[in-house]
Amino acid sequence: MIKKLFITDCEGPLSLNDNAYEISSEFIPEGDEFFKIISKFDDYLVDIAKKPDYNAGGTLKLIVPFFKAYGITNQKIIDFSKEKINLVDGVEKTLELAENAMSSFIVSTSYGQYIEALCNYLDFPFENTYYTHLDMYDSYELSDNEKEKLFEFRDTIVKIARENSPDFDKLNEIFFDEIPKMEIAKLIENINTVGGEGKKLAIKDIVSKCDCDKNGIMYVGDSITDVEPLKYAKKNGGLAISFNGNEYALKEAEIAIITNNTLPTSLLLELHSKFNKEYVFEFIRSYSKNPQNALETFKFGHDMIDEFNETFKGKFPIIEVIREDNLDELIKKSIIMRKEIRGNAIGSLGK
Repeated sequence: MIKKLFITDCEGPLSLNDNAYEISSEFIPEGDEFFKIISKFDDYLVDIAKKPDYNAGGTLKLIVPFFKAYGITNQKIIDFSKEKINLVDGVEKTLELAENAMSSFIVSTSYGQYIEALCNYLDFPFENTYYTHLDMYDSYELSDNEKEKLFEFRDTIVKIARENSPDFDKLNEIFFDEIPKMEIAKLIENINTVGGEGKKLAIKDIVSKCDCDKNGIMYVGDSITDVEPLKYAKKNGGLAISFNGNEYALKEAEIAIITNNTLPTSLLLELHSKFNKEYVFEFIRSYSKNPQNALETFKFGHDMIDEFNETFKGKFPIIEVIREDNLDELIKKSIIMRKEIRGNAIGSLGK
């Protein structure tokens, strides 16, 4: 039998946080607007400009000089991350099921400080995670001149955020012409964000380490940083799943889950662990027509069915195979759920 793997993104499929956004909002003046426009710029660089050697999720590298300017230390990030963990309902049981059934991993663009805090909270093995390594080099003293320059850049970036048509050319100048000339650039040049191609490389590393077949992968993601791993899972015969995904994730995934609880992920996990991909798809097609009948017909344990019925009380979540004729409707419904459970600010990031 094929050796199976469960691999999931963190923020979205497991937690309601956007840790980098929350850090920016907490420590940088008008940090919410600041982060949102850089996040949009990130999408632009990947999706429109297709900037060479730039990975989705690069926002987490671009904002680091501003973290330094506003006195954000390693310890502040650790303490803040520990205090702000906010999980999707059902996550503890879903990860427990995954770990008991197969080798399981978290592959996230998030900073390592947040991923370690979340692993400690959930008792998930930190060694089974991939993330963006961030060191704030607390002993490094930023010069007053560079600090003031970064404050000026922040002011400009916030002004751009308030424009009807954001000036991405100006942002490109700030991040790829001006900041690289500064001393602070040396501190961030070795930061490699684990997004897009970085996540795909992580999955390849997991497959190699676990000596697993590529078609044994179940990957769950929700945003532009998951496009490459979703493509990889789908291309190699694995399961590519969008969990409350935005349009980028849904366009590349094969299966859409739209819900406020991870129980549907648990359902597919159980089937994935025991049966082949076609059996999983047979269940989803049956579920789309008659959820209750599908739950009772396919091979689930009674405890799983009872928990599902008790949790959703007949208001069944969406689990659908993504097709050309239902994609637009799924995007609408998924974005609504995304904003509903994560809040409008975080849910709107990475449209």
